[in-house]
Amino acid sequence: MRYSVNGKVVLITGAGQGIGRELAAILSRRGARVVVADIDAATAKSTALELGADGVVADVADRDRMAAVVAEVVDRYGRLDVVVANAGVTPVPATLRTMDPRDFDRVIGINLTGVFNTVHPALDHIVRARGHVVVVSSCAAFAPGMGGSPYMMSKAAVEQLGRALRVELAASGASAGVAYFGIVETAMTHDMLDADDLGRRLDALLPWPLNVRITAAQAAGTIADGIERRAPRTIAPRGWEPYALLRGAVNVVADRLLAANSTVHQLVHAIEERR
Repeated sequence: MRYSVNGKVVLITGAGQGIGRELAAILSRRGARVVVADIDAATAKSTALELGADGVVADVADRDRMAAVVAEVVDRYGRLDVVVANAGVTPVPATLRTMDPRDFDRVIGINLTGVFNTVHPALDHIVRARGHVVVVSSCAAFAPGMGGSPYMMSKAAVEQLGRALRVELAASGASAGVAYFGIVETAMTHDMLDADDLGRRLDALLPWPLNVRITAAQAAGTIADGIERRAPRTIAPRGWEPYALLRGAVNVVADRLLAANSTVHQLVHAIEERR
């Protein structure tokens, strides 16, 4: 059954730019009352002004602040129907041996704990409204993670959070979905893969069609359409779908090949020398 967002109250984190901003625009056009949440006050304000939406400054790693944001939304609108936990960051390229533990904590604190901080205070309202939750994972959740393992770890954990939530909410008539993306053309992607020599070398390891890129608008459109289907998962670009379905077998082979690959060895050494 179609779940129309027209008239629904939607909270989106990380909505000041990239996928979150594009999603806020799409859902606004479809009649949703969108609340734009972002850690950057300027982008939250500019996006909200552009869309005629509400903007709030929020760090998803701050549990008390996220609880306050949810309370503010419900106080203003009397309800909360949809939550999209989209905010995320990438780590500085490093192996587990050489990474700064503070960078590990930062990535897990935003990408994983931040999702919990966003979703948890909203769940009573989502259940009451028989609404929908989207947690943004990544195709990195089922790919080898050398050189950036905190990101892959966080996204794999978010996948499990979303799967658990889907089952738990079903009894109340509410729903949840997990969004997975490959490479999306965002500022974060350009900083991580395009503007950095090691990032470009990591990117070059991806074969076709896994190296196909999509725009932030395409990614956002996938989430928006998924909300209206109450989809348990959405994946874009579609080239990642076979990998997602066959990952148990594929990763056994991929891990063995990568561990024996001299190019990968050189890349790992280069990453460690930088640190």
